[in-house]
Amino acid sequence: MSEDHEYLQTTDGVTRCWWPNGDGLYLDYHDHEWGTPVTSDTRLFEKICLEGFQSGLAWITILRKRENFRAAFDGFDDVTVASYDGRDVERLLQDAGIVRHRGKIESTINNANRALELADEFGSLATYFWSQEPATSEVDPRSDYAGPVPSITATSTAISKDLKKRGWTWVGPTTVYAFMQAMGLVNDHLPGCVAHDRVESERDSLQRPG
Repeated sequence: MSEDHEYLQTTDGVTRCWWPNGDGLYLDYHDHEWGTPVTSDTRLFEKICLEGFQSGLAWITILRKRENFRAAFDGFDDVTVASYDGRDVERLLQDAGIVRHRGKIESTINNANRALELADEFGSLATYFWSQEPATSEVDPRSDYAGPVPSITATSTAISKDLKKRGWTWVGPTTVYAFMQAMGLVNDHLPGCVAHDRVESERDSLQRPG
């Protein structure tokens, strides 16, 4: 979510970030999920996989298929997904409810195995990701929005590089930053957006993993 746009004023009179664009499903996601800090390993794994599937597509496309993805990938349980074999790849390629891209499907299976390795090393995926939460100086501190939210930062680039070194795929710095925004490692709701202060409060009170 990195374009430079005005705030979105919807018919309910609420001021939001521009990007939900009035779509009901998108508005609900914006208001109640995006930016809310997440420490569940399952949800973190799901999101980084779905961000990979989003590559080249609009997030709303993935959001509309999210329940289908969850059903197809056994709720994104990394132990289960790590055990998938060629038959599962073929099964998923026949599932019209998801994005049928062989490379991204195989990447999800690969990344499930890499996620297990990461959890073994750090204790949990959450500990790994939250240990790399950026300093506030990386987030635009201005009280009045005056430019585009970044799509890549020094932190997302560093995490991407480290994940790739560990064998992860479809985890470029733009994908990683979108993941960070969605999972609350940063608060990129625009100042004045209805969700900004709620997310900031939840981040302030969050017990960081590890």
